[in-house]
Amino acid sequence: MTPPAAVLQSAVNNSLTANRRRRVVENDEYAAFLRRVIRAYSRRVAAGDIEAIALMADTAREIDIAMRDAITGLRATGYSWADVALRLGVTRQAVQQRWGGDPQ
Repeated sequence: MTPPAAVLQSAVNNSLTANRRRRVVENDEYAAFLRRVIRAYSRRVAAGDIEAIALMADTAREIDIAMRDAITGLRATGYSWADVALRLGVTRQAVQQRWGGDPQ
């Protein structure tokens, strides 16, 4: 008969250890990719594709909607207007006026 395996106690203090893993998110690289795509699109329009300027304006509206959604999500997660404003380099009032009201 084999003896029972020794029970090892963990040295981790569970009250100080986070219960969740941090997701790896490559936002910087993704944002850089989007900037490159938008710049390339503007060069195509500038080269003479006048019809695409309306599509580019639609894209700008979509970006504004996406910003509103992102800021709404950040606010729901507990970030303040001041937190968002600091990252955007504007005042809290500017962020509230642009993205705080009802969608238009």
